[in-house]
This record gives sequence, structure tokens and C-alpha cells, in this order.
Amino acid sequence: MNERFDCHYCKESLFGKKYILREENPYCVKCYESLYSNACEECKKPIGCNSKDLSYKDRHWHEDCFHCFQCKRSLVDKPFSAKEDQLLCTECYSNEYSSKCHECKKTIMPGTRKMEHKGNSWHETCFTCHRCQQPIGTKSFIPKDNQNYCVPCYEKQFAMQCVQCKKSITTGGVTYRDQPWHKDCFLCTGCKKQLSGQRFTSRDEFPYCLNCFCSLYAKKCAGCTNPISGLGGSKYISFEERQWHNDCFNCKKCSVSLVGRGFLTERDDILCPECGKDI
Repeated sequence: MNERFDCHYCKESLFGKKYILREENPYCVKCYESLYSNACEECKKPIGCNSKDLSYKDRHWHEDCFHCFQCKRSLVDKPFSAKEDQLLCTECYSNEYSSKCHECKKTIMPGTRKMEHKGNSWHETCFTCHRCQQPIGTKSFIPKDNQNYCVPCYEKQFAMQCVQCKKSITTGGVTYRDQPWHKDCFLCTGCKKQLSGQRFTSRDEFPYCLNCFCSLYAKKCAGCTNPISGLGGSKYISFEERQWHNDCFNCKKCSVSLVGRGFLTERDDILCPECGKDI
């Protein structure tokens, strides 16, 4: 007696019929498709055993249903993109969602290199220097008047030249007597320290830090012998070719301030009227 060979689900004989094995159990085509076939995302019908099952992220399509949502062209064996559960061919996706080149106004295709600056995008070959027309690529550039320049072209066309070293100033310059200087070139005539960011003065059109100016040119106080800079509105007293800081113009004997008061002199000393009455 022959052993029976039946569908694991409906128990109908499979002799002389097509069947599918699943986990070593045989199924007739009808039962297998009913139990295990995936539903097509497009037509919602089961994807039968005689059809290709194309899948993407746990979703399934018949081969004939696997097409671009917009232009309906087949996506089988072609690159595609997904947007909000919709499959789009590369061309439709680019037209709808990809950036447009700021220079040539054409679409920047997905997967191609692009340059971005202040919200605008360029093809790599379209992002060029406005002056020499060469691609900037990953090199440094300087924007001016809605145009981009490579650094050498910007320096040739726009940058001021330092009075001291004669080289271009691209950033961080200093203006002194209406002339441009690099910060590193704007130095004290005396000690050669940088003057940028600190107080300075000048003599005969040469800049000096306060220390050098006071040491070289300032008059000495007759009281404390320190320089009197006269800078920043500081006040001083002058009498017979001698000068005093305001705080140093005091009576030699009692040390009372003589600023705004009468005084007497005894040789190199200054005295208040009280201390000088016995002279």
C-alpha cells in the first residue's frame, strides 16, 4: 500500500501537483500562498509563488508593481530613494527634493559632492573663484559682495597692504594715521613690543608705548622724580621750568597740598605761606 503524500494544511493529496516545502512540511500552492505569501504594497494582492517578491525595509512588491511613485517607471535593478513611504527614481527625487546649484541652477544629484555656504549649495565644479574662475574645492576662500574669491585673488583685488611689510592684510589690521598695518607689524618704536590693544602715543609721527615715551621724552616730576606723561587727561603743575604731578605739589615742610593755593620758594623747595613766613 502506497504512503499518502498530503498538504500539511488542507490534507489534500499532493501526488501529481506542485507543492512547496516549508520547515520540511509540504503545502499545496493555494495553502502556501494563503498562509505565507506577502501582500504587495501597490496592488494589495498576495505575491504568489510564481512571482518575484521584491522587498525594501519589510515592505513587498510584485515585480510589475515596483515602480516610481511619480513617473511610474520600473525601479527593478535601478537606484531609487524613499520619501515618506514613497519610492522615487533618482530623477524624480532630485527634481522634487534635491538642492539646486546656486551657480548653474541645475539639480545637485544625490551622491554627488556639493559645496555649501550660508544656505546656498553648489556643484563642486561650479563653486569657483569669481576672479580666476578656478574651482575653490576645499581651499580657503573669502566672500565679498555676494561673490566668492580664493585667497590669492582676494588679496590681489581687494586687500590693503601693510605700510611696514608691504604684504596684504586679510584680517585683523590696525589703522594708524590713516594707514593700514598688520597687528604684528604695529610696534613701539622704542621697545618693539606690539601696540595693538594697548594705549600708546606718538612723537614725530612714530608710535611709542607709554613706558618708552615717558622714559625718552616725558619731563620728570620735581617731587618724586618719576616721568610726567600728561596722557589721559592727567594734570600737572609747572613753575619756572620745573613740573610736578598734582599729588606731588606739596609743602616741603608740612606736606599740605599747594594746588590752587599761594606758595613760597626757598631754593629748590616750595612752602606754604605758614611754613614760609619765617624765611
